[in-house]
Amino acid sequence: MNDFTLFLRKFLKHGTAIASLAPSSRKLSLATVANIDWAHTNTVLELGSGTGPITQVIVEKARPDCRILAVERDPDFVRRLTERFADTPNVEVIEGDVCHLPEILAARGLDKVDAVVSGLPIPSFPPELQQALFESVAQVLKPGGPFSQITEMPWVYLKFYRRHFNHVRFKFEPRNFPPAGAYHCCDPKSVMSV
Repeated sequence: MNDFTLFLRKFLKHGTAIASLAPSSRKLSLATVANIDWAHTNTVLELGSGTGPITQVIVEKARPDCRILAVERDPDFVRRLTERFADTPNVEVIEGDVCHLPEILAARGLDKVDAVVSGLPIPSFPPELQQALFESVAQVLKPGGPFSQITEMPWVYLKFYRRHFNHVRFKFEPRNFPPAGAYHCCDPKSVMSV
């Protein structure tokens, strides 16, 4: 089964629990990570890696010694990622829940990461899950580190991300199917203030 068919099947079965009906295009993947300073990035945490199109771009952009942690909950996606990046020593595929990021990092001898990239459909999560996720991100992201979020709803969630981060920009990518983009965020707000 190819990536598109796998994604579409998951989307039809799980709806908004899957961020898209198709994997991110290369153009969208590049747009998503455009805010990362690769020369000074030693660790990247990717949330909701799916079948790995953004992971692949991260691998290409990152230095060979940069640790890439790809966290995915769906077992079928985990298997696809594990197969795809089996020969990429700096990529670790982790089957886990993104609300437990501090524990996931601690188990690997880390407490902070330089950048977080998300393919999760966060606005469709229940409010308590959104809060838990952003709290986890705030705990593990180094001060000033970028948080990148793909979306297939251009500009619609700008206010949503501005409630959770002090600095938010949007990068539109019309060449994706469907047209999409990425929110580039930094400086998470205090959970108590959102």
